[in-house]
Amino acid sequence: QAQVVESGGGLVQGGGSARLSCKAPRMITSVYNPKTISWYRQAPGKQRMLVASITSDRITTYAENVKGRFTISRDNARKTVYLQMNSLKPDDTGVYYCNINGGSIDYWGQGTQVTVSS
Repeated sequence: QAQVVESGGGLVQGGGSARLSCKAPRMITSVYNPKTISWYRQAPGKQRMLVASITSDRITTYAENVKGRFTISRDNARKTVYLQMNSLKPDDTGVYYCNINGGSIDYWGQGTQVTVSS
């Protein structure tokens, strides 16, 4: 079983919403809780770019082009991080990857495709 599992992608109409989930089923809570967890997007033919991140203290960071539209949150009891995406645009299309980082840990999920139609 993978360390990081993403879900929630799919085809969304422009202006619509989607919620991505990132779960860490194999991590024990004491290891998971202190970690910073991030969402990255890789659009076709482009580099992977940071979309949003959340620290253990729930301090959040967003890319400029998603501020006000995306919200990242975490539920430590479920070892899950969510990315709520509203007012989606075609430019939001790409594969979304979850990353768990801290200390010696740098885990990536397999990615989930989000396609926004115009």
